[in-house]
Amino acid sequence: MWCDTTSEPLAAMLRPGNAGANDAEDHLELLDQALAALPAGYQAGHEPGDDPGAVVHPILVRADSAGATHGFINGLVEANCEFSIGYPIDKRVREGLLLAQEEDWVPAVEADKRRRQGAWVIELSALVDLSSWPEGTRLVCRRERPHPDAQLSLFDTGEGFRHTCFITNSTSADICALECRHRGHARVEDRVRNWKDCGLSNLPFEDVVRNMAWVQVSLRAGALLAWAQMTALSRTLAKAEPKALRHRILHVAALLVRRGRRLVLRGRRLVLRGRRLVLRLDKRWPWSRELAEAFVRVRAAFP
Repeated sequence: MWCDTTSEPLAAMLRPGNAGANDAEDHLELLDQALAALPAGYQAGHEPGDDPGAVVHPILVRADSAGATHGFINGLVEANCEFSIGYPIDKRVREGLLLAQEEDWVPAVEADKRRRQGAWVIELSALVDLSSWPEGTRLVCRRERPHPDAQLSLFDTGEGFRHTCFITNSTSADICALECRHRGHARVEDRVRNWKDCGLSNLPFEDVVRNMAWVQVSLRAGALLAWAQMTALSRTLAKAEPKALRHRILHVAALLVRRGRRLVLRGRRLVLRGRRLVLRLDKRWPWSRELAEAFVRVRAAFP
């Protein structure tokens, strides 16, 4: 699980190769680990059984359709979390889509509020039986004109659109904003790819205990990069992927030297100051200036 606000990884677990994708117990265990990784103020009100009024910082949990299990959704409701979970298009959803009126479809939007070309959104909560889900669960569907290489189901082929659905307990009446918010879950694919560049492309050991230790170290590496980009880096480096950061920043030619002691006048007294560590950067390195600015920002953030 990742914190989408900061891009830092919060929790991870290893599972057997034959483990199912929609294992609610594993999802709940990972949710507990992720909540425990948050600052105390953000955990307030999100323990099972807590009063919803005790929530200080609302938390939205997004997942693909593997998370659409009753056990996981009930656990999210008990933890007073909002959810936006992909939902499979089964027989009931297809029947609801056939009952939907054309005038009920509204244009989808992008994050900057511009209209998303060739895409429309509709709420199917009144057309699909959701009584087995927690009270307040809603079903929203998006249809869009398929891309040339899109893999379509027989239903989508017949309708001429590609359909995707998700369930949510958010109460906002703006279903276009809810759908755009859920679409942001696709960033998790970038997070996984970047995480693999932090040492998780392969598990180097034969036993699960040492491999789990390796996973925890890779989580720390991903978190350090995320915080470095938030606090120290700017412009393109603030959004660069680990491979780019490794080439431009981490592999920079530099020399760490110690400067001798020196006398400093403080008021009416001369004070002998100790040696200082100085990092000398190669001026010809294209990103030396950005790295020097990064050190200044770090010193300002953590004086």
